[in-house]
Amino acid sequence: MVGWSTTALRRDNRLATVAVLPQGLESEGCQELETLGAKAVQPLRRAAAFQADMACLYRLHLQARLPFRLLREVGRFPCQGRHDLYAGVQQALDWKQWLDPSMTFRVDVTGTAPGLNHSHFSALQVKNSLVDEQRNIWGERSSIDLENPDLALHLHLNRGEATLSIDGSGGSLHRRGYRAAMGVAPLKENLAAGLIRLSSWDGQVPLVDPCCGSGILLIEAVSMALDQAPGLNRSFALEGWADFDPDLWERESKRARQCRRNDLELPPVIGFEQDPHIADQARSNIDAAGLNGLITIHTGSFEQQVLPDSPGVLVCNPPYGQRLGADDDLEPLYRSLGQFARQQASGWQLWLLSGNAAITGALRLKACRRIPISNGGIDCRWLHYAIR
Repeated sequence: MVGWSTTALRRDNRLATVAVLPQGLESEGCQELETLGAKAVQPLRRAAAFQADMACLYRLHLQARLPFRLLREVGRFPCQGRHDLYAGVQQALDWKQWLDPSMTFRVDVTGTAPGLNHSHFSALQVKNSLVDEQRNIWGERSSIDLENPDLALHLHLNRGEATLSIDGSGGSLHRRGYRAAMGVAPLKENLAAGLIRLSSWDGQVPLVDPCCGSGILLIEAVSMALDQAPGLNRSFALEGWADFDPDLWERESKRARQCRRNDLELPPVIGFEQDPHIADQARSNIDAAGLNGLITIHTGSFEQQVLPDSPGVLVCNPPYGQRLGADDDLEPLYRSLGQFARQQASGWQLWLLSGNAAITGALRLKACRRIPISNGGIDCRWLHYAIR
């Protein structure tokens, strides 16, 4: 989970907020937050702290591509043990307004405090505090829902202080709503978007993924080039908050819909996928994302394909070989990929996500840039090759 701390304070109706980000994309995440109106942005480990008014917070949920979650601080108090935590949680919000017994909730915990060294135990103390408060008010209590709660709470413990936040998304923001079908070892959408940002592809030159899987890199790239807001096809937990403003939400939703650039003519955006079933998954995802006609998926090995005449960008997330003996299985794939690049992609830029330096050497290409990235806990490098 996240390891962060922040000293952001409420000021001028601004909310103290934390964006939880993929490790390695903190700088890109801060730039995105600032572009969308966040103030006093501070990079943290796997996160960024910032200030935002409610309009900006709504805008970020609808338009930000890189965060996993956006956590709005609602309480901060000294915490030297479970008794401080119990009392502090009850005083953090007017729970009569925020947590009716008909609502479900979930508590996530990061960090430690004296006597609160295990996240499950700390979460239990928060739960006990809340349900005791509910019983005092109504004589009944809420149920816990770990998957789809009405109110998602996040507690962070650090250096004798507790920070209680509410999660505006409920479920992770990487879920855009278009991917019902997933290939093997799927790349999360927000990480894919961050990788495309790092590649600097801007929709002006061809984009090709020679091992496209379910098409996520290409979908995120085209969505970004079109300024298509990623949060328009899903619901959010914040729509059930006690202070939710439906008129302001509608204004920001309309603003997000109007951002899409329908007049942009894209160059060829192409994916190659050897497995026919996975290629069909990619086409289904493209259709669900509203990008039909903008991305073409060819079934078959990249070795059998021809690149567009004009040089462009290759992006690729090939298998890493995390199981015993897999390196030997994958070396031929990497050798073929390197040969394909040298023979067909002269003048192109190749960006490849590597989770295994040993087999990446089989490409027989020299990287000019190596960016550390964590992909699902795997230490990876987003490698940049300029193909001569």
